[in-house]
Amino acid sequence: MKVEIVSRKLIKPTSPTPPHLRSYKISSLDQLAPPAYVPLIQYYHATGDENDEKRTERLEKSLSEILTIFYPLAGRYIKDDQLVDCNDEGVEYLEARVSGQLAQFLQGEVKVEVVNDLAPNVMASSTTPLAIFQINMFECGGLAIAWLMSHVVADGTSACMFLNGWATACRTSGINEVIRPRFDMASFFPPRPNIPSVVVPKKPGALIITKVFVFDGSSISSLKAIACDSALTKRQPSRVVAVTALIWKVLIAIAQAKHGHLRHSILFQTLSLRGKTALPIPDNSFGNLFMPITARFGGDNESKMELHELVGKLDDSIRNALVDCKKPQNGDELFSMMTNSFKEVPDPETDIYLFTSWCRFPVYEADFGWGKPIWVSTKAKTAEMISLSDTKNGDGVEAWVTLNEKDMLLFQNHPEIKAFTTQI
Repeated sequence: MKVEIVSRKLIKPTSPTPPHLRSYKISSLDQLAPPAYVPLIQYYHATGDENDEKRTERLEKSLSEILTIFYPLAGRYIKDDQLVDCNDEGVEYLEARVSGQLAQFLQGEVKVEVVNDLAPNVMASSTTPLAIFQINMFECGGLAIAWLMSHVVADGTSACMFLNGWATACRTSGINEVIRPRFDMASFFPPRPNIPSVVVPKKPGALIITKVFVFDGSSISSLKAIACDSALTKRQPSRVVAVTALIWKVLIAIAQAKHGHLRHSILFQTLSLRGKTALPIPDNSFGNLFMPITARFGGDNESKMELHELVGKLDDSIRNALVDCKKPQNGDELFSMMTNSFKEVPDPETDIYLFTSWCRFPVYEADFGWGKPIWVSTKAKTAEMISLSDTKNGDGVEAWVTLNEKDMLLFQNHPEIKAFTTQI
């Protein structure tokens, strides 16, 4: 399939941002966020009710309207000043035509190279829009709506808040029913000088490959049963914990095969802090509010590498973090607690595994007027990491696994990956 960009423009808010709102201070938690754009693509069947021109017209109009209440997204980030200049320059909006049928594209193994073409590429700078959209029109009338949002201003919850607000505005022909965001995160976490953002490490020279593996509901039930078949396991794990633990187990085994012995490893996973702290942060506050949690495997110091043991380590790290984040009584204390988790520098003999999860985020709820998406995907990453998301029915997990070429070959052929997943 070929994806051809046919239109590129800037979409600006319907009405200008008032002068007293032109300067939006980011929070210290925003400063910690990696300087990257979070990609997501939502796929929709053709409806037959509207042609491409009519639908894109509705999308453009509602996007312009929703930017009046999510006004910082139409501005530009000034890193040296730790603020967004809400200058109404607009978000980038591309339209593309795809030579093929959506049903054909969704059959069989995911064509990651085509998925990558459905979302724009972006390099962050002071002139780069904070949000970029690409509307892909298939020959059958199906749509793939791709969006990228700067992590500097939004976490997954904030991105979904905007996305579903835009969908509501498009579906209902107005913004009256849209929940208004609050841009007050800096009042809890004031920006600070000289805070380095988190950078995902890249290994030079290695060919990076992304493949998609699906754990369906029955496979996850089996994993949970295996994890609970031990007196050491206190609780049944969640879907995400069970899947994460198995992937971690396989990655540890791959490292052991390469090096001839078990190695120390640290698993990093993100945890949303919304509703989990003692701070009175409103649910509709826009910005970043998450923290990294870590789980450790001791290498040769460990007697065994069993699934239930890794599940226990993960589960304990999450529960300990939930207890700890309730303790700080103000933003300074919570910020200090979070930054402490970044200070440890692992030695070269310790493997680092990065996980992120979109599970339970309402990405399947975005109805622009032609139904909810039939599939939601991300795109290939440029660094080794694992991204988890819900399957459409909500009981399974998709794992977008990005590894170097040699490790990917070992990963996809590992007996436990073959036993519990379907590659798509």
